[in-house]
Amino acid sequence: MGIPTDTVVIGKIVGVHGVKGWVKVYSYTEPMSNIFEYAECYLKRGQGVQAIEFDNGKRQGKGLIAHIKGVDDRDLAATYNQCDVLVAADALPALEQEDYYWHQLEGCAVFTAKQRLGVVTAMMATGANDVLCVKGDDSSIDRKERLIPWVPEQFVIKVDIVAKRIDVDWDPEF
Repeated sequence: MGIPTDTVVIGKIVGVHGVKGWVKVYSYTEPMSNIFEYAECYLKRGQGVQAIEFDNGKRQGKGLIAHIKGVDDRDLAATYNQCDVLVAADALPALEQEDYYWHQLEGCAVFTAKQRLGVVTAMMATGANDVLCVKGDDSSIDRKERLIPWVPEQFVIKVDIVAKRIDVDWDPEF
């Protein structure tokens, strides 16, 4: 099995659990247990990526724990701490029209009617709505970082994933 070139981070190993090789997993999927639905997962370790298989996983308190196939002691499991869990981008479920994965928005240039504000560097979940983190670059009006609420039709006017462009109704002074 080859490592895909286009991958998406869906979680992170954040610690060990017990002495039999189980790890604590922080999932970026919704719901969080969907991280265990992917048949092929990969771990980013340093500069490399390796294929792994979760052969067991479950909720534990407010989080998740999992067992990586072939990892049967705590010391070996600890070597995976802080590794990102990846999947092939084409393994993600298809979305409805006008819905986007966060990784699709990151890197998009953001424009008001007249000015370029910068590039989406990250997304944040705030409870009320998600927020675009937009950082000014060489082509933008300034180098400011702006937080723009992801509210379609109010603040987010148009998204063109192919052109990597987001048009917003946002006062550059904010």
